[in-house]
Amino acid sequence: MISQFFTNPVSFLYSIIALVIAVTIHELAHAWVADRLGDPNPRLQGRLTLNPLAHLDPLGSLMLLITGFGWGKPVPVDAFNFDNPRRDMALSALAGPASNFILATALSLILRLINTPLASLSAGLAMIIIFLVYKIIALNIALGVFNLLPVPPLDGSKILFGFLPTRQAAEWEDLLNQYGPFLLILLIIPFNGPSTASRLISPIINFMINLLI
Repeated sequence: MISQFFTNPVSFLYSIIALVIAVTIHELAHAWVADRLGDPNPRLQGRLTLNPLAHLDPLGSLMLLITGFGWGKPVPVDAFNFDNPRRDMALSALAGPASNFILATALSLILRLINTPLASLSAGLAMIIIFLVYKIIALNIALGVFNLLPVPPLDGSKILFGFLPTRQAAEWEDLLNQYGPFLLILLIIPFNGPSTASRLISPIINFMINLLI
C-alpha cells in the first residue's frame, strides 16, 4: 500500500483517509462498549472521542500501510470493573471488528442509494467519491478481519478467551500471551511472496468486499 506514495499519490492519500477513519471507529467502539459495561478507564484516558490522534498507533498504522494489516492504540480496559469479566472483555474486544463491518456495510448501502444522484455529478467528481468510499470499505473490512485472528494482542484472542471454557481459556491465554507477539510478527512478515496472514485471510476479505461493492 505504501508503494502507492510513489506510483499513485492520490490513491495513497485516499488510503490514509480510510486508515484514519477505520482505526478511529474501531478503537472508539472498544472504548464505548467497555464504558457501557462499567469500566471508566477508556473515558478517563480520553478514548471516548472521534479525535484520531487518541487512537492511532504509530507502528500499527505503519504496518497497515506496508502490509495492509495493522492495529490501533490499545484501549485501556480493566476486566475487574466488569460484572462478568470474561464475557465483557470478549464483548468489548468484539466491538472493534464489528464496528468496522457495520461501517463498511452502511457505506455500501449508502453508495447504492446515492447511485442516481452521483450520476448527475461530473464524471471526475463521481469517481473521486466512489473511489474514496471503496477505499474506506476495503480498509474497514481488512482491519476487522485481521483483528479477529486469535493471536495476542489482536481482538480475536480476547474473544477466544471469553468464550472458551474457563480452564481451557486459562491454558490458551498463558500460552498465547507468552508467544503471541512473536507469532504475530511471523504472520505479517512476507516470506517468498505474500505474508502468512495475507494467505489466510485475503480470501475472506476479498469475499466480503465483493459482497458489498
